Amino acid sequence: MKINIGRKSIQKYISFSLAIIIFSICVYSIPVYAAENGYSYLLMPTQITKINNTYFIVDCNHNQIIYSDNLGTELRYWKVMTRNVEKPHAITSDGEIYMVTDTDQNRILTFEKTYDGFKPLQTFENVGIRPHFTYYDYTNEIFYVWSSMTGEMFLYKRTPGTKSVTLLETKSIPELNNCYVRSFTILGDVILFPAVERSSILMVNKDTFEIINEYPVADNIAGMVQISVVDGYFFLTISTDRQYNLQASTVIRAKNLEDFSTGNYENLYHLFGNNGTPYYVSCFDGSYYMIHENAAPNVYRFHAKDGSICDIKGMF
Repeated sequence: MKINIGRKSIQKYISFSLAIIIFSICVYSIPVYAAENGYSYLLMPTQITKINNTYFIVDCNHNQIIYSDNLGTELRYWKVMTRNVEKPHAITSDGEIYMVTDTDQNRILTFEKTYDGFKPLQTFENVGIRPHFTYYDYTNEIFYVWSSMTGEMFLYKRTPGTKSVTLLETKSIPELNNCYVRSFTILGDVILFPAVERSSILMVNKDTFEIINEYPVADNIAGMVQISVVDGYFFLTISTDRQYNLQASTVIRAKNLEDFSTGNYENLYHLFGNNGTPYYVSCFDGSYYMIHENAAPNVYRFHAKDGSICDIKGMF
């Protein structure tokens, strides 16, 4: 059977096909850029940090993480890394893989940076209860993720030659189960945990997670957030007292952990407005940065040298 196709039909077919090809080229050649933040303020931020040459703010109650190549950029013009999170608290990276705590969904998300933003890589569900803090340890090339209510540390290892991580193991500290712990601090071969309900700071072995020592603190400073080392001092941010009263918010420092037990510490709260809730502290670009919730500004930049806290500047 012979089928005849007219010249007009062929021309219409060719024209239609060319139109499809041109449309496809145009669509796939249009760059897609990350959305701008849009907010001119932060809502209960928890962390500010710098990874590679990019600055990040974990804007917790806006349910987003934002970033910028310039710390001086107005907040509304920062880009959105992700909004697929509920009350995120922290971000870390090995330089290529970016790990985020999706706190109120009990998840961990990973991303990679592309020319136009951040591409989601993996999602890990059921990471304890409300994972708050994450940290990449370059000494053993492990991502540490802390579940704030179950006393569990989730250790993730990158698969060589890929941009995937796998759960290596989960370490448990039974004494911290059902105890609110907002962060951890790795110092050499030990890890410090500020534990609210225990009114103490636990020091554990980094490898075995066995408790080495416990440093009691008074109930009025028990609502600890994070322990940082700043200019040779232990710098302790405090959100509440043991009863979760925000009026107890403060920031203190001491030469030794034992000093927090004896009351031999210095109160620095007045240097940072004498109000608000100090949270996570970071160090980059030769300065320290402290998140300050429930007040304006939400971020303080400062220097610490020879025992003095100086050059304090409120930001955002």
